[in-house]
Amino acid sequence: MDFEILRPGRNVWRIERASRAAVLVDAAPFFAAVRAACLKARKSIFIVGWDIDSRTRLVGADGEPSDGFPAGLADFLGALVAARPELHVHLLLWDYSLLYAGERELLPRLSLGWSTPERITLCLDNSVPFGCSQHQKIVVIDDALAFSGGLDLTIRRWDTQAHDLDNPHRVDPAGRPYRPFHDVQMMVDGAAAQALAELARLRWCHANGGEPVVAPLGDPWPDAVVADFADVDVGIARTQPRYGSEQGVHEVEALFLDSIDQARRSIYIENQFVTCPVVAGRLARQLRAVPDLEVVIVAPRSHDSWIERRTMRNGRIRFWRTLRKVGGARVRLLFAAVEKRDKATDTMIHSKIMIVDDRLLRVGSANLDNRSMGVDTECDLAVEARSDGERAAILRLRDRLVAEHCGVTPEEVAQTVRDGGSLVAAVDRLAANGHSLRPIEDGEPDDDALSSLGEEVADPKRPLRLRRLLRRFFPKSGQGSGLALGIAVALVLIGLTLAWRFTGLSEYASIDGAKEVLSGFARNRWAPLIAIGLFTAGGVLAFPVTMMIVAMAATFGPLPGILYALAGALLSGTLTYWIGARFGREAVFQLLGRRREKAQAMLRRRGVLAVVAIRVVPLAPFAVINLICGASGVRTIDFVLGSLIGMGPGLVALAFLGDRIVALLSDPDPVQIALFVLAFAVWIGATIGVQALVSRLGDRA
Repeated sequence: MDFEILRPGRNVWRIERASRAAVLVDAAPFFAAVRAACLKARKSIFIVGWDIDSRTRLVGADGEPSDGFPAGLADFLGALVAARPELHVHLLLWDYSLLYAGERELLPRLSLGWSTPERITLCLDNSVPFGCSQHQKIVVIDDALAFSGGLDLTIRRWDTQAHDLDNPHRVDPAGRPYRPFHDVQMMVDGAAAQALAELARLRWCHANGGEPVVAPLGDPWPDAVVADFADVDVGIARTQPRYGSEQGVHEVEALFLDSIDQARRSIYIENQFVTCPVVAGRLARQLRAVPDLEVVIVAPRSHDSWIERRTMRNGRIRFWRTLRKVGGARVRLLFAAVEKRDKATDTMIHSKIMIVDDRLLRVGSANLDNRSMGVDTECDLAVEARSDGERAAILRLRDRLVAEHCGVTPEEVAQTVRDGGSLVAAVDRLAANGHSLRPIEDGEPDDDALSSLGEEVADPKRPLRLRRLLRRFFPKSGQGSGLALGIAVALVLIGLTLAWRFTGLSEYASIDGAKEVLSGFARNRWAPLIAIGLFTAGGVLAFPVTMMIVAMAATFGPLPGILYALAGALLSGTLTYWIGARFGREAVFQLLGRRREKAQAMLRRRGVLAVVAIRVVPLAPFAVINLICGASGVRTIDFVLGSLIGMGPGLVALAFLGDRIVALLSDPDPVQIALFVLAFAVWIGATIGVQALVSRLGDRA
């Protein structure tokens, strides 16, 4: 095959033919197409995602289904497999970082695994290095039709191409509206779909084991979708971080750079994150080499989360300064504004699009950031035009995208570009129906140490290594490295503690939230082990221990609840104690200096009493106390016995109290109120008694 840009083995994995290819702009058309294709599925559905949410309403522009199946993703798939005895659904979801827990479904194993029929299989993909993510977004139907791009089947993504300021269907599961959302997906069939089916199955096998076997069946192409390309060659570019036996793959980055090198008139980009200095440098070089070249970048007006504002924003400022210095009036960095009477907002740009002249179309999952070049798994599809028809189709798509953001028709965009001979002039001029593209004003970058550390974590050039990260900020090994490591571990636990209280996680950090999770499997024969496992994980992740104890008692009854909670508390406590011993002891030694020997001698004599004391009168959250005990040199046996003695009375009282709290709230009466008061008095009395005993023993020692 004669291609100037696409090169298998360099910037694409493979080039395969598609009988039909269509570009689906925004989630409503994409969700409708996925739904229609799934309804034609006979053998298999593979869904690979950074995020998959059971509550996603898989519906088109009307906002409601009309095929008799449920709207919600999990219910839809469940009804589908019930109606098709031969159909199997495979869901591959990144086993995500806790940083994203506030914006994702908290327990996907429960909602997408245990609560769904047997022929729906969920695999949580953690087969990537620390700090990396599974970021591919692929759906494959019967190995004969495949979707790939920037969209996950998750909540807060659905929108129509109108991006109305007030769309009653654009709400999350809690009924809260969110701002307009823009993204793009590509759909292919034929050999291109089979290649994506192989890629999805390879990802599944990396995470779950097995061998990838592709067997295309039928023609699940949705009847309502008109193809943008016919008999077209599609290149598939990947990023894969090195992990285990998997070699690192950097086709995504190579394709960005090689595509830029071929640009002569215009480069149109839509991307959520624009931070990669290598890409910025290559764009600047091409702008310098080709005086007529224009670059238009459409991105979010600002970044949503605090972390993104302190990290990705800095990278975008540097990226833009690099381009503006060389390109001047030939470059634009824009956001999509939406106005209606006295209200205004902006469209969230989540798409990952690049269009080079009329020669190359690229639709994918990869952002223009460091992560997508070498840290996260990615999959981009590219069409390099080889005929007049394909070149015209690429330009039509570019005009569609610009028209959507500017509130005009694609024909108006095309005519304006022809009249002025400039894409930049067209995006500056076009605005109608409350839609326009406007310059992004990011201001000055944050240059403090916290932002620098955040960038290293949020947008790394390679998989994270904790020691390497610490050396970045404490370069003199042996002078403060142990202290820095200990501080880093402590800050992580403190940050988790605060996150359960002050972020979106707070809605789960309640007795009702914990009880709802536990009650989902209370009748399972493995319920005790599952409950203890969840308690252990919650303790390590700094979930409020008191709420877990009460929820255990309310779900399983006081006595079993006490036993499960005690086992979980000891297990999670021992794990975080070990983390403190492993990573924090050197930090304590550096802080105490010569006093460390006296401190250790005291702990050997009174280790159990010290642990009991801080359990009875906790001065810090449960996980932090465990960490400090490990770092301070408390012996393991002292820690376990001290925890058992110190937590026992309070845990028993809490368990009975928790059971009465739920009963009291659901159906209060005088007897329950009396029991509530009695249990509370017992709890307080036991705590005071143990404290007095500790004090007396301490005086005699």
